[in-house]
Amino acid sequence: MGIFSLITGIPGPSGFGSASTAEQVTDGIDASNLTAIVTGGASGIGLETARALALRKAHVIIAARNLEAANEAKKSILEDNETARIDVLKLDLCSMKSVRAFADSFKALNLPLNILINNAGIMFCPYQLSEDGIEVQFATNHIGHFLLTNLLLEKMKDTARVAGIEGRIVNLSSIAHVHTYREGIRFEKINDQNSYSDKMAYGQSKLANILHANELSRRLQEEGANITVSSVHPGLIMTNLFKYSGFLMKILKVCTCLLWKNVPQGAATTCYVALHPKLKGVTGKYFLDCNEWEPSKFARDEVLAKQLWDFSNKLVNSPRDT
Repeated sequence: MGIFSLITGIPGPSGFGSASTAEQVTDGIDASNLTAIVTGGASGIGLETARALALRKAHVIIAARNLEAANEAKKSILEDNETARIDVLKLDLCSMKSVRAFADSFKALNLPLNILINNAGIMFCPYQLSEDGIEVQFATNHIGHFLLTNLLLEKMKDTARVAGIEGRIVNLSSIAHVHTYREGIRFEKINDQNSYSDKMAYGQSKLANILHANELSRRLQEEGANITVSSVHPGLIMTNLFKYSGFLMKILKVCTCLLWKNVPQGAATTCYVALHPKLKGVTGKYFLDCNEWEPSKFARDEVLAKQLWDFSNKLVNSPRDT
């Protein structure tokens, strides 16, 4: 695995590679007994992930901030697959209040929960704080998903116990996790505007996605829960994430054209990790191009992962959210 395999699309040990699509990696899989939540499922690779899971007969809940876009996404999936089971619920990951409301709304549906795909994200934003007073990229990409996962975890455990089917949690990270602040996670300076870098703040939030997955995996293994947790890098895909740096990214894409994927390829690793039977029991791993990959030294730091867990718990239980 490496740049050569990325450019050529040559499959890795899994049998899949950078050229594989979401449909290809899920071919022949029957997910009719599974319910999945996909955050940010209204567009981009989130929409393709939702479409591919629905194609394999999973019941998919699209969690999205923009309900109009989410309903359009649902409509587009149903146009191609009239038997698809798709529901839409509002979720703004930048708001802990919204995350809690989403969790309550989902639980009220009295559905099982087999798969949670923490896909939504923002990138390279100008400095701003969330309504909870947290730097917005860290708030949306990490804290929102951290809280959502915690709120739905008992539902997932119950589902896995009753159904006897392994639950899977997938965090979408990025190769950008290697480009973070010197400390890795700046616990004491999360909201520091003077030293804010939109690129490094994004990298920090993507590092947090991996550390969250690793620590949650460790905790679930410790208690014997039948749930795996993984993180993935989907690849370089031109989506709405680039709205804050479109011109720069277009120049970058011209210079690195052989490294970019289309949307079906971008959703492949997520769908592979969420559904493929080969990964039964595989947890706490980072995947790139549908194959295990070693992330950065920071991402493998167990002490840092525990620190982040405690720090995140304090934030989500802060009086600001009451």
